[in-house]
Amino acid sequence: MNLMRRLQWFGLLVFCGAGVFWANPGWAQQSFPNRPIQIVALASPGGTADLHARALAPALEQILKQPAVVVNKAGAGGALGCQFVATSKPDGYTLLLGLSSISWFPEVDILFGRTPTYKLEQFTPIGLLSADPTILVVKTDTPWKTVADLVADAKARPEEIRYGSAGFYSTLHLAMEMFSKAAGIKMRHIPYSGGGPATVALLGGHVDALAIPPSVAFPQVKGGALRILAGWGGKRIAVFPETPTLKELGYDAEFYLWAGLFAPKATPPAVLKILAEATRKAMDDPGFKTAMEKLRTPIVHMGPAEFQNYWDKETARLVAIVQHIGKVQ
Repeated sequence: MNLMRRLQWFGLLVFCGAGVFWANPGWAQQSFPNRPIQIVALASPGGTADLHARALAPALEQILKQPAVVVNKAGAGGALGCQFVATSKPDGYTLLLGLSSISWFPEVDILFGRTPTYKLEQFTPIGLLSADPTILVVKTDTPWKTVADLVADAKARPEEIRYGSAGFYSTLHLAMEMFSKAAGIKMRHIPYSGGGPATVALLGGHVDALAIPPSVAFPQVKGGALRILAGWGGKRIAVFPETPTLKELGYDAEFYLWAGLFAPKATPPAVLKILAEATRKAMDDPGFKTAMEKLRTPIVHMGPAEFQNYWDKETARLVAIVQHIGKVQ
């Protein structure tokens, strides 16, 4: 066989071998991951996204046999971190620890005539980690013993009862507006720079009501400073079993502070499968469970398909509340 013929045969063998490699997803799975993975948290250290990411990372390291590095990218309410991950190479090495608020930030941009910094379709869910329903609290020295008391007073004094939040279009803002819309009342919104300052304002009597995570409310309720009127969950909260849900009371309002893991949309299916399975196993890790117990945050797992379905429905409801609020600043 002459040299030219040998080269032709060699090229054909290489081409066929490459075709077998790319046609078999198992080959790609065997090579992932082979270097560190970064988990982008949409807040400064100590925030909800950061605490979830730091609880998840060590468990993922043990399963994937590669370092999982938490990277904090705060700014624009988390929009900058979302944009960073959305435009990252879709290879499974840059992931997003996102909160429920990522669902409506693009809608807020549209409301103000801005080009959204990211689009929801730029992400694919890997797994839901937790879902914590907010609770409605007031100071114990207020006259409202029930939601009915508060609603009756709000109807008698439109926009005189004040509620606090962590800022315009924050989770606490949307939760209260969802309740107000369902109850047919109007209260006055007082935004603060975060959930901590809003809680301090409630305790100091500067606002009258607040939507708050159960974990934050727990010490204040047990200490007698705050009273819980209701919860936004689909069922009663385990640590406050005597507290009714808003749905029980006839108000169509359900809201969760959830956290989940996402990847850029075009990440290969084989890689997503590895990450989803690793995430599921990581949530059974004793270290992760202990971290969530310290946060008093309920672990709620959903795989990619179930999480996507849940996210689609959640987004539709939350975007409707943003549109109901309208343009405020």
